[in-house]
Amino acid sequence: MHLRYRDKFNLDSFWLKDESLEDTANLPAFDIIAQEIVRFPSVWIDAYRRKRSNRAVRTNRTMLVALALVLTATAATFGANALMGTWKLNEGKSKFAPGATKNTTVTYAPAKGDMVKCTVDGVDKDGKPIHWTWLGKFDGKPYQIKGSPSFDTLTYKPVKDRTNKTTATKAGKVVMRGTITVAKDGKSRVVTLTGTGANGQKFTDMTYYDKQQ
Repeated sequence: MHLRYRDKFNLDSFWLKDESLEDTANLPAFDIIAQEIVRFPSVWIDAYRRKRSNRAVRTNRTMLVALALVLTATAATFGANALMGTWKLNEGKSKFAPGATKNTTVTYAPAKGDMVKCTVDGVDKDGKPIHWTWLGKFDGKPYQIKGSPSFDTLTYKPVKDRTNKTTATKAGKVVMRGTITVAKDGKSRVVTLTGTGANGQKFTDMTYYDKQQ
C-alpha cells in the first residue's frame, strides 16, 4: 500500500504493518503524514483497525493521537484558507485593463514545511503562454515568485474567513495590490487588482474564477 505525496515524495506505509516499529522515531515527518491522512482518510482508518488486534495497539493509539494533533494544525493551516484548490478564469464575467495579462488557471496546494505552492498559467498581452510559481505562507510576508516578468515577490494576508489581501513587488517597489474574496459556497472567487504596469500606466482588473477542485 503506497500513498503518493505530490512533491515527488512516496510515503510507503510499511511501518503500519511492521510490529517492530513501536515508536515515532522511525516514522516519516508528521506534516507529511498529516497531509496524507487528509487525502486518504479511509486508508488510514482501515490500517488502524487492522492494527488494533496486535500487541502494538497501545503504541499505535498514542501515535494516532499525536497524528491527530498534527492533522488539526495542518487543517488550520491549509483547510481554513478558502483559496486552497484550483481556480479557472471565467473570462466572460471578468474585466481587464487593455493589454493585461490573463491568469487562466491558478492552483494553491499544500507544500512541504507548512508552505503553500501557488502555480499560475495564463497568457500575456500578445497571447503567449505564461507560467509562474510562488512558494510561501498566508502570513502577510513577501515570498519570491519564480517565472514572472512582472513581479519579484508576492504577499498573501488573510483579513477575513474568505478574504485575502495580496501585494506584489518589483525591484523592491509595490506595483500591485489586490483583494481576493471567495463566495460563501466556496465555488467561485472575485479578484480585484490595482497597480502600475510596465508602461507606467495605472490599471484595475476585476476577474472571476470558478472552483475546479
